[in-house]
Amino acid sequence: MRKISTLLVLIGLTTSVFAQQKGDFRMRLRATAVIPQESASISTINGNVDISNTIIPELDFTYFLAKNFSANLILGTTKHEVSAVNTALGNVDLGKVWLLPPTLTLAYHLPVDKQVQPYIGAGVNYTIFYGVKDGPAIAKTTYKNTFAPAAQLGVDFDISKKLFLNFDVKKLWLSTDATVTTIPSVAGGATVLADTKINPWLCSFGIGIKL
Repeated sequence: MRKISTLLVLIGLTTSVFAQQKGDFRMRLRATAVIPQESASISTINGNVDISNTIIPELDFTYFLAKNFSANLILGTTKHEVSAVNTALGNVDLGKVWLLPPTLTLAYHLPVDKQVQPYIGAGVNYTIFYGVKDGPAIAKTTYKNTFAPAAQLGVDFDISKKLFLNFDVKKLWLSTDATVTTIPSVAGGATVLADTKINPWLCSFGIGIKL
């Protein structure tokens, strides 16, 4: 019984020593692979959608609201090539679009080790579509800005008192309504609606600093 009590006390002390404290602030700079898991329901011409993968720089700001609990704001912007595939018109180059997807999550940090601190979180994303460049057969494309739920899993590896490495994976359940109008010489300038699921994985690796 004494050994068990001693072990529990040591675990409690270890958790207290290694736990992040209220008011702590961290900043991370990461390279992020954005990997859409796309699908679409396209009116009139049917088919599906293809959205390119990309790699972007990403900033993460973390503020500890309480011991081991943080709010995390993730900022970055990403550019994708978009095509409608296997449609009645064949494969159609829809052009390119930029996405600005700020994401806010709340995370719990597990104080399991002095140098290794995993965390798990969930939150909300709001994606803004901008900088649309239409493909050669397209007269106009619009995408609806939208909210999406987000989940997050990651780990920090301390390499000094102030610096740490970070690996982070996020999943966004992101959908948008796209409206595409062709040029007059293609399908008579038809307008097509596409209920598009993007649902990207965001896989990140980078370095952080404790401020």
